[in-house]
Amino acid sequence: MVAAGPRTSLASDNDTGTNEPADCAFPFVSLTFKELGFSVPMPNMQTKTILEPCSGHFEPGELVALMGPSGCGKSTLLDMLAMKKTAKHSGKVLVNGHVRDSRKFPRIAVYVGQEDVMPAHWTVREAIKFNSSLKMPMEKWLAKGEKVCDLLLEAFGLTGVADTYIGGASVRGISGGQRRRVTLARGVAAQAPLLFCDEPTSGLSATDAELCIKALRAIAKNLKVLILVVIHQPRIEVAQMFDKLVLLTSIPGRMSYFGPMSQAVAYMEACGRPVPQHVNPTDYFLDLVTPGVRVDASDHLVACFKEKLQPALCERVERAFGQTGATVDDMLLARPGARLGRFAVPFHKQFTELLRRKLAITMRNPLAIALPLLLPVALGAVVGAMFTGIGSKEFQDQISFIFILVTVLGLGGMQLMPILIDERQFMKHEASESLYTEGAAVLASFCVDVPLAFMGAAYQVLATFAISGMDSEYLPCIFSWSMLLFFVYDSLFGLMAAIAANASQAQALSSPVLAFFMLCNGFIITKPAAPLFVQWVFPINPNFYAMQAIVVRLAKDAGLAGQFVISYTGYTDSENTQGIIVMLAMIVVLRMLQLVALRSFHKVQK
Repeated sequence: MVAAGPRTSLASDNDTGTNEPADCAFPFVSLTFKELGFSVPMPNMQTKTILEPCSGHFEPGELVALMGPSGCGKSTLLDMLAMKKTAKHSGKVLVNGHVRDSRKFPRIAVYVGQEDVMPAHWTVREAIKFNSSLKMPMEKWLAKGEKVCDLLLEAFGLTGVADTYIGGASVRGISGGQRRRVTLARGVAAQAPLLFCDEPTSGLSATDAELCIKALRAIAKNLKVLILVVIHQPRIEVAQMFDKLVLLTSIPGRMSYFGPMSQAVAYMEACGRPVPQHVNPTDYFLDLVTPGVRVDASDHLVACFKEKLQPALCERVERAFGQTGATVDDMLLARPGARLGRFAVPFHKQFTELLRRKLAITMRNPLAIALPLLLPVALGAVVGAMFTGIGSKEFQDQISFIFILVTVLGLGGMQLMPILIDERQFMKHEASESLYTEGAAVLASFCVDVPLAFMGAAYQVLATFAISGMDSEYLPCIFSWSMLLFFVYDSLFGLMAAIAANASQAQALSSPVLAFFMLCNGFIITKPAAPLFVQWVFPINPNFYAMQAIVVRLAKDAGLAGQFVISYTGYTDSENTQGIIVMLAMIVVLRMLQLVALRSFHKVQK
């Protein structure tokens, strides 16, 4: 196995460029697969074959096109080769003659899916630097990180928009074609010798598609990166950039050609299917392998493949299975400063990069500031105005005020769940590429979201209390228990956002829990009068402990009215310590469950 040495600029295909060294590749790798197939079970207890068992071998530095009609299994084949297929499938895949390790394989392989999942308030440069900093050894990043980022911006034609937002549905940013190139550049920034791209040109203009493939070819040739691309009907100029073509037919998916792209036209002519004049060869190839069209020759081409190409291909696969090269550990250790394991950088580096990104996109997003800060203050002012002068009114009215205060505090936290769910989407994609662990992402979000939400809740309580006219001697009790209750609900809503599939489901899951806790707070449904099947909820109800502690404190100065309420509700001041312990324990348990849910649920399914 030959180690990767200095090469020319990423932006060129050995003809133009800046002649800067691009020493950012691993030693070269080959990819071999044997009898790789996929079937799905049907409701009638039978199975449907998506891709019949097939074999093949790819060399370092090849740019490979996987083509075929819809349903031929080309994306399925790519997912299996990239180790992204979560469903059960058959066959073997070797890298340099070694079986893949699910924990280490993402260190040398990058998968670029069909979706561009990135924060809208991120800049193009930041997006590329993020992947580069989390995949490059720390010492090398300090020395080469900026240069690598500049080279990639140049290679993918993004220099002019380097400091522009990625954008999204509600944020103005770069175009769709540029966003697609950013996703590809982020994949290359990981500096892996294997790159898998699932339809990177879909939805792009012909010009943008050509720019994408041209940049990928430059990467393949200059860094000897093996790149596999699922592509649909590329125009002639794009098709000619590929070294190898894997052509599949559908119903079921079968291999009909595996060989050099430059020899595909001659091969089709040898099979009795010459490409007509003035016709795009790749368009004609797809017509030939699409069942049901006028020129359908799928069965004929599959038979020709088995006769003309498969014997030599199987022989090459067998030779590759008998040869071994560098292992993943060997490739990692070949890079100065590289560390073994699933992640390229330690936890503290992951956390630092995630925290930097979280702070940047939060400060740039008005909604991320308005929801946790301004809205609670406005809500607190409204509630306080509704209870103006409550400090001089009857004790029962003051209890109603306390009930509304803690209820509104709990309801306010639900508005942050959509933001958490949006962030979870790109977190799961990035974590699946072993950029960082979910724990680092949760901690970074916690360090930004929780202080913001805490300030909003604190200002809400203070605004409500100040406008209401309650005596200031009650502020420490009301404020401390309200903030403790806030942390419980913030943890609960964080867990719901980690479990739920979307914001609507998260609110649907949270509402019954919130309503149950509010009803069983000891004042609406009192502890002495509660049915037996409800009694269990009081010892674990944060609303009960908060209401009990605050009401008991107010009752001490309320005379006979206070004594009556204490007798009626069964409230006592002997459970305050227990309440603090229970609520702190709930916070810890809910945060741990949130982390478990983020790791276990909503994985990227293929």
